[in-house]
Amino acid sequence: MNYSEILHSLQSASLFDLYRLRVGIDGMLNQPERLLPIKRRLHPGMEICYFSNKENKQVDAVVEEVHRVSVHARDKADGKRWSIPLYAINLGGANTDIHPRQGQTRLDKNLLKVGESVGFHDRDHRERYGKILQLNPKTVSLLTNDRMRWRVAYSLLFQVMDGEGHQEPGIGLIEGEIVER
Repeated sequence: MNYSEILHSLQSASLFDLYRLRVGIDGMLNQPERLLPIKRRLHPGMEICYFSNKENKQVDAVVEEVHRVSVHARDKADGKRWSIPLYAINLGGANTDIHPRQGQTRLDKNLLKVGESVGFHDRDHRERYGKILQLNPKTVSLLTNDRMRWRVAYSLLFQVMDGEGHQEPGIGLIEGEIVER
């Protein structure tokens, strides 16, 4: 399913239309006949990916306990234990990224992930770069390269690509790969 296309097509929907759609989707998420096939595939010790709405990205975890509508799992990155709804588990390996529309320059909460690198211009018009710590309704909290915490409006951010390079003696090449065109 192309989440980018769906969100772009909903841009013109009214707030009431979006709310009504959310109520319908919430009802579908909790249907036992949809949850049971997921529950049957899970077992303690199984490695899973789930979508974290807080971080707006997939998280790797290990199942510890399977319950009626959720699992208790341990995050592989930080070791914290979470209760994860069955519907948030990505057993099919779906691509969860949402991409900007052609010509879209402004970033929003759907396009960013916790841990991603971004840049902005501060009040003195200096470029600053940092990693996103938290996605808030109107701003992101980030930690800049000089270890300062900032809250910056989405409209002021620009994406930055992380990269590593090395140089062969006498040759000015950087190894890498094209991420997006």
